[in-house]
Amino acid sequence: MDTEAQHAERDRSSRPSDSEQPSDSDGPEERSRSAFTGRITDWVPGGRITVTLLVLLLFLLLLSTFVLRPFQIPSGSMERGLRIGDRVLVNKLAYRFDGRPQRGDIVVFDGTGLFGDGDYIKRVVGVGGDHVVCCDEEGRVRVNGQSVDESAFLYPGDRPSTVPFDVVVPDGTLFVLGDHRADSSDSRDHLGSPGGGMVPLDEVIGRADWIVWPFGHATHLDRPDAYARVPDAESGAGAAKSRAAEPTVSGAEPTPAGAEPTPAGAGAARSGTGAGRAEDADG
Repeated sequence: MDTEAQHAERDRSSRPSDSEQPSDSDGPEERSRSAFTGRITDWVPGGRITVTLLVLLLFLLLLSTFVLRPFQIPSGSMERGLRIGDRVLVNKLAYRFDGRPQRGDIVVFDGTGLFGDGDYIKRVVGVGGDHVVCCDEEGRVRVNGQSVDESAFLYPGDRPSTVPFDVVVPDGTLFVLGDHRADSSDSRDHLGSPGGGMVPLDEVIGRADWIVWPFGHATHLDRPDAYARVPDAESGAGAAKSRAAEPTVSGAEPTPAGAEPTPAGAGAARSGTGAGRAEDADG
């Protein structure tokens, strides 16, 4: 009796437990799933990090393409506000939904065939229908009969223009100038070129809203109050016409819209690689 009981006890202890016995329900497909779960982390080293980076890069690409685009300023045509080496963020949606550039805005536009090759960055001085003249009796730019005090952003020591001009901005275009007038190639220098120095609205990439680098110079680019008192082209047409025949401060006759002015310097902004390079080209 005792011997049989001992044998039975040994037999029970030598059997594998239920948890250790292989399950007959696991077929080839089930075993395959346990060997490979199908997650990207199973076949790409650091897979989760890789996917996160890809999503981030895609987001940045879409952001740069449709919303914000960085540009670099390598010349002094927009000093004192925009200095060499500054990086600005251009808001590409600023004028996308029925909005239009306003006087005082800093815009980036495609100047190919107008000013040269590449993208340029300038300040809007006149919009469609505006009558823009330089200069009044005090040497200031006049828009629709209203003289504009540009001292808040004009480069120290610069005159509003050493080149007299008298133009009416066609509808759907802009008249633009650099803040460093002595070192900027802008609408004044292309009055006799195709397009008459005007920038079509269709060529505007966006509005420069922020300086983001260097951090010590980072700031929001507000629209100055200098143009706040300028009347709309319709209401200012009478005053503009009455002044159209007046000589400039130098005594010279106003430059016709089709005449070739004296060059005023350099200053373009070209979009480049990677972050978008706003490069001022000579001439």
